[in-house]
Amino acid sequence: MWRNVGPICFEKKSMLRQNHTPYFAQLMLIMYLVLFDLNLIGNAIASAKCRQAEYRVGGECCPTCPPGKHVKRHCTESTSTSCASCTEATFQEANNWRKHCFSCKHCDAGLGLKVKRSCSSTSDAVCEVLDGFFCSDSNGGGCRAAQRHTVCSPGHYIGQRGTADKDTECFHCTYGTFSDGASSSCQNHKK
Repeated sequence: MWRNVGPICFEKKSMLRQNHTPYFAQLMLIMYLVLFDLNLIGNAIASAKCRQAEYRVGGECCPTCPPGKHVKRHCTESTSTSCASCTEATFQEANNWRKHCFSCKHCDAGLGLKVKRSCSSTSDAVCEVLDGFFCSDSNGGGCRAAQRHTVCSPGHYIGQRGTADKDTECFHCTYGTFSDGASSSCQNHKK
């Protein structure tokens, strides 16, 4: 009696079990070997990792430089990492293995920004908006980009004055009223 199981036909149910037993054992052996090899590879990778506050250069685990400094010379088998201080207008916030410090952000008054917190060797400058501007791109307690507040045009009134975080909201005066755009309400036309 033939039995159809998927694309392969088997003569009997018992043959189905007999035919798959060697394949199952081989599959299990292959899976074991793959997992064993992955474990060996994982252990090799883990032993190649450096400790926290270290970085790899060639075969060496070198100590990182502290905040406010950058790598002047990588460590060798016989010497430690040589670090140098960040120069003016540059910084490094964390332990690092970089060859250069980052340039400090410039708070450009021409773009509506001013300094909220000055740059130091261990932290970047933080900018905030000038009066008459709102922040259009904020980050970490500061502002990266600003836009001038919208000036309401005649026939509109100021519904909500602009803040450092939000633009001015202008609303259209209703029929029979007017505004020069600088008022917070519309006035009735005189008859």
